[in-house]
Order: sequence, then structure tokens, then C-alpha cells
Amino acid sequence: MSRPPSTTTPARRTRGAAAALTLGALLASSLTLATAPSASAAESLLSQGRTATASSSEGAAFSAAAAVDGNLTGTRWASQWSDAQWFQVDLGASRDLSRVVLTWEGAYGKNYEIQLSDNGTDWRTVKTVTGGDGGTDELAISGSGRYVRMNGLARSGGYGYSLWEFQVYGESGGTNPPQGAVRVTGSQGNWQLTVGGQPYTVKGLTWGPSIADAPKYMPDLKSMGVNTIRTWGTDGGTKPLLDTAAAQGIKVVNGFWLQPGGGPGSGGCVNYVTDTAYKNTMLTEFAKWVDAYKSHPATLMWNVGNESVLGLQNCYSGTELEAQRNAYTSFVNDVAKRIHSIDPDHPVTSTDAWTGAWPYYKRNAPDLDLYSMNAYGDICGVRQDWIDGGYNKPYIITETGNAGEWEVPDDANGVPDEPTDVQKAEGYTKAWECITGHRGVALGATMFHYGIEHDFGGVWFNLLPDGLKRLSYYAVKRAYAGSTAGDNTPPVISGMTVSPASQAPAGGEFTVRADIRDPENDPLTHKIFLSGNYANGDKRLIEAKWRATGNGTFAVTAPEKLGVWKVYIQAEDGRGNAGIETKSVKVVAPPVTGTNIALNKPTTASSAQASYGDCPCPAANATDGNTGTRWASDWSDPQWIRVDLGAPAPIRKLQLVWDPAYAKSYEVQVSDDGTTWRTVHTTTAGNGDVDTIDVSATARHVRLNLTARGTGWGYSLHEFGIYS
Repeated sequence: MSRPPSTTTPARRTRGAAAALTLGALLASSLTLATAPSASAAESLLSQGRTATASSSEGAAFSAAAAVDGNLTGTRWASQWSDAQWFQVDLGASRDLSRVVLTWEGAYGKNYEIQLSDNGTDWRTVKTVTGGDGGTDELAISGSGRYVRMNGLARSGGYGYSLWEFQVYGESGGTNPPQGAVRVTGSQGNWQLTVGGQPYTVKGLTWGPSIADAPKYMPDLKSMGVNTIRTWGTDGGTKPLLDTAAAQGIKVVNGFWLQPGGGPGSGGCVNYVTDTAYKNTMLTEFAKWVDAYKSHPATLMWNVGNESVLGLQNCYSGTELEAQRNAYTSFVNDVAKRIHSIDPDHPVTSTDAWTGAWPYYKRNAPDLDLYSMNAYGDICGVRQDWIDGGYNKPYIITETGNAGEWEVPDDANGVPDEPTDVQKAEGYTKAWECITGHRGVALGATMFHYGIEHDFGGVWFNLLPDGLKRLSYYAVKRAYAGSTAGDNTPPVISGMTVSPASQAPAGGEFTVRADIRDPENDPLTHKIFLSGNYANGDKRLIEAKWRATGNGTFAVTAPEKLGVWKVYIQAEDGRGNAGIETKSVKVVAPPVTGTNIALNKPTTASSAQASYGDCPCPAANATDGNTGTRWASDWSDPQWIRVDLGAPAPIRKLQLVWDPAYAKSYEVQVSDDGTTWRTVHTTTAGNGDVDTIDVSATARHVRLNLTARGTGWGYSLHEFGIYS
């Protein structure tokens, strides 16, 4: 995650590194998309990506969700092999309906009913089919309802019922967004964004899924009251996203990426004072796509760069940094002028994550139509910064939400204390109140983040990690659509604790406890995940080995690798919702009984790093009893480290606490005189975990003879414990 800048100007609003994605990076999906039957101009596809349930499924690969995922011939729902089965979809709200399209697999319904319901309990039949012959059934219906069901009465054969896709069409509700030129109108402190002359407040989200998944997720965005999405890159692959957005009446803030993007710690370095070739290349590239998409009905505005004024501090300092920031914002103005010459009908803005960037834009980029800012926990401070700066342009917030890593206090283990789901939801509500409270200046927001990644950053920021909706999802929907009445909402987890939080033994068990409740009393399933982001940089969430011990308590097996880990409880309600809470746990070397006779004894090694990172790292660091220090060797094979116990002593156990630079192959050797050695243990399968080794020997000297490294670095030990 990004950290605030090193500057005397008050730092604000850096965005997490997980968001620094160019749109081109989202094109890797190989999903085969359905081509929906043609719909009239008055109707929309309402069912795709909505919550679907069924009376049964043939297996996990044939769940109800597969029949509303937009994949017409690749995924399917299949029931158990008996009659009287049903499939239903929740449209999220009552809609006026016009038709249902059932695309059957070979196991089809011979006799079935199409039924509607307002509450999912009381059903009315609007169409009955007898003697069906499979294939595609396109059925005209009339009536309204929130829930639509295929109630199977008789199968065609010995298998169950199986649908490639179940599509419900009707009026999506609301009014279609205005079309036409987009303008920033009004005067100082009383501005307004208009589209085709009609007022337009940006109610948006940043876009996370692949472009191939846009048909699956865009209807859900529409149901949330979203009218705008933001991207970070615009290129030849953008058109399908624009097309899908336009089909749902959603506008797009088309982004253009400039280095160094993404704020502190992100992006490459460009010299904006001297690198004319880079600037000309970008001008040409951006102009190409502005010309391509200037007339697209989804285009709302153009956004040049992301957090680059802030990010330039990664590349420069002092007077050179000042020169680069002036040159960068002057180049942004050149881009704005070029865009306006091609497309006079859509505004141009530029995003940063630090209100200290605005004076540079004010001085050097007069051709911008409005400013943009990424702001999280300190979102309400943007208004005062705008007032204090005496600015003469309105702004939109291009990223906001709950507080990020850089804005929260550290916990007892020294890592950022992640807000709870309840606090995150409150963060989105607060953000929207602060934005709408700056009337006539703040013209809306694209909040962060409509993403589905289920990893460290995804759980911190995404509204639906792994496709599961969280409390924050509904907070945004409430802000934009005005209500979540009738929605089934996520489980709520509170009071999560980890014990022992700072001394969990590697490979042993620790206890996690929480109060887990569901507002609708849905039956819940639980999962426990671990992330090594703070221990080894791995942001993935790996399902832990755990067992429930009753009353919201779980015994969890700790990782073998030392360091601070995040532990997550995830509760799912089977209705597409999840509650997720997380705390940290510090994994330490498992205790060894007896006395560490190597403690502070003379220790020597074949080599030691004098200076690199946290070094010097002498051999004595491995026997000082402090896991925060380490011995580190040269980056070559072989190496050795030895301890002189001072006199012969019985040895029964060794504990080796490795740094990530570990030994794959090594020998434990003992000696009475420090010259003649005998081997008491050998391994060729070291993995960098804590090695606790049983030994039966009596000796004065103990040596590790290290023969093969596990990494490209040298060998490194935090502790070399010898127990008697």
C-alpha cells in the first residue's frame, strides 16, 4: 500500500497499490460470453449476474449461479435426477417483465411453469409449458415481480433439469441517462456537470473485473444506482467495456496512464523536463483513442494521469522534484489542449492523491476543466483544502472509501489495524456525505472499488471479493440508489480476537473467536484464511487448517514461517453475501524445553555481510537470543557457522530460525577440538521454515556446514539454538 509523501506540505489521500491497474492488464480473461437474444429498446436483461438459487444441483460445478453468468454454452445449472425441481433468480427489486429465455442443455424440462413472486415465498404462474422439446424457449410474459422461477414438473428423460442460461428481460427501472455533450457549467462555487444539458452527478465506482466479464457485472452496477465507472487506461481493448456500459446506461471516465502512476512506491520514472520523446509518444497515443471514442455514448470525460505529482517523489528530490512537478503538470495541460482540439464535447481532468498537487495544476494546467482527487480516510478534508487553496475549478473524487493502511494506527504486532466491515461501510457512507456536502464544487465520485480479487488488498478495499457482497457494497447502494429495502444483507462479525496474538508457535495452534450473526438468520458457512503479506510479501489468501470448537471459536494451525500474518474469518450466507474480519497474529519459533547453551557463546562463520540492508550481520547475531537480528553470509556455496560451547556438553536438540535466505542442504557437525568433525544430522530438503532437530551427542563445538542455498542470496539465520 502507498504511504504519505515526504514533504512539508500536508499529505493526503494516497491510494493502495492494488488499484494501480492499467485497463490493458484486465484483458486476460478467456471467458466465452453469451450473445443475448435481441432485446427491444424498451427492455433490458435483468437477470445476468443476479443471485440465483435452486432446489438442488448435480454438484458444485453445476450451481444455480452458472445459469445467470452470461456464459451461454460453457457453464450450466443441473439439478438432481428427479422431477419437481425449481430454479429461481432474485432481480434485486420488483421489475415490469416482458419475456424469459431458457437455453436448455440436453436434459431439458418437458413440462414446467414460469412463476413470479414479490417475496420469494408466494408465487403466481404467468406461463405454463407442456410438451417442451429443449433447445431455446423464448417466452413472452407480462406482470411484475422481484423473483422469477422455473418450476419443473416433468423431465424429458432420465437426467435432471439443466439450463445453460436463464435470462429475464423487462424494464430496468429509472430513466435512461441523458445523451449529448458533457459540460462543466456555472460559476465560482456554483458549478454543475451536465450531459446533453441535463444535470449529472457522478455516482460511480472504479472498475475492477476483466472486460470480458463486463456483461456479467454491469447489470449489478446498474442495480446499485451506479451511473459511472472509472478506468485507469484506455486503448484498443476498451471498446467492449464502453459498449457494455452504454447498454446499461452507464458512463465511463476514460483514464490515460502516465508514469510514475499510483503514488508512492509505484510506477516508473520519467524526466518531464527533458524527455520529449516520451511526451510526444503519449500525446500521439492519447489522441488516437480520444478520436476513436469521442463519439461513444458511454464516454463521460477524459482523465489524464493518476497520482503522478505525488509519485514523482519516488524519482526526484529537492529543487529537481519541484522542476519535475511543474513540468509534469505543464505536460498534462498540453494533453488537455490536444484532447479539446479533437473532442470539444467532453471535459478533461487529472487525478492525484495529494491536495498539495492542486497548486501545480492551478499554476500550470489552466486547460483542465475540473480537478480530481483520490481520498480515503481524510476525504472530508478535501473541502477545506479546496477552500484554503483558493481554487477556481470544481472537482470530482476519483477514488474513496474506507481508511487505507497509511491512515490507520498499527496494532500490537506493528502492522496497520484493518477496519472492520462495519467501519468500512461507515467509511463509504461518510465519504458520500462529505462529497455531496460540498455543493456546487464536488460534482460526484467514483468510489473504490468494484473489484472481485480475494487477496490482501481485495479484502481491504473490494466491495465484492470473490464475487461476495459485503456491508460496504450495500452502503454504496444505499448512497446511490437511496435504499436497500428488500435486499438480503451480509453476516456481521464483531469482537474478533486472536490468542495468543503475539506468540503463536509455528506449526502449532492458536485460537480465533468472534461473534458472528446474520440479519436474516440465514444458515452460515465459515472459512479461515491466512495472508503472509507482512511476513513474506505474499498477498494471496490461503485457506488455513482449522477446526470449529463451538460458540464462534476456531482452533487454527499457524504457518511454519515466522513473522506477522493476517488471519481472516469469512462467513457466507449462501445468498451471495459475506462478512469478513481480520486481525494479525505473530508467528514465533515453537518453544524448546531446556537451556539454550549456545546463548551468547563465541560464534564464528566462514563469512558475514558487512553492509547490505539491515547489515552488518555478524555470526554472533545468531546466538544473541534476539530473533530481530541475524547472521548473513556471502552469496555463495559452501558456507559454515560454528559455536564454541566452552566445554563438552550433552546436546539433545537444535533449533534453526531461518531468515528467508535459507539453506536447502546442510549438515550438523560436532567436534571436541574444533578440528575433527563428525556429522550427526543431514538434510537436502530445507524449506526455510524453523528447523527443530533432535540430536544425541556430547561435544564442545557445533557447526552447520551449509552446502546448497535455497535462494539466490546467501545463508541467513536469526537464531542458532543448541539445547541441553
